[in-house]
Amino acid sequence: MSFGMYAASVPAFLQMLKNLTAILEKAEAFAEERDIEPEVMLNWRLAPDMFPLVRQIQIAADFAKGTTARLAGAEVPKYADEEQTFAELKARIAKTVKFVEGFKPKDIDGSETRDITLAVGGQEMRFKGEPYLVHFALPNFYFHATTAYDILRRCGVDIGKRDFIGMTS
Repeated sequence: MSFGMYAASVPAFLQMLKNLTAILEKAEAFAEERDIEPEVMLNWRLAPDMFPLVRQIQIAADFAKGTTARLAGAEVPKYADEEQTFAELKARIAKTVKFVEGFKPKDIDGSETRDITLAVGGQEMRFKGEPYLVHFALPNFYFHATTAYDILRRCGVDIGKRDFIGMTS
């Protein structure tokens, strides 16, 4: 049995989105316990030229929904990018999970050679399905998920590798 495009994408997106929700819950509790205004953490960034936590989560969710839709040849839903609280970020993730869960292997498997075209920074990029997933979408998804994790670690939230990969009890 071959390893299909669905198996390479949807389960990875769903696991990491679930893990990001758990990490956000820990961050929210951390802020409350220490009387830290949530906006401080939500707007924290690792470097002046990097996006803050809110945007990292938004982009991770965008890659999950966008990649899944493009591989299936479906329309990519647009989100308003207006989240300003932990609850709103968790709701965005939940909406993304529900969207991604709506796809079945038959919708995505066989998309290795599907033409994928998207605009990035005002420039059109063209891919075939497999290189799009393996060399562009998954690395970007994990970059933004990792950066969100790193921001929260930098803020002092007690999270570790097990939280990131979803091995907590």
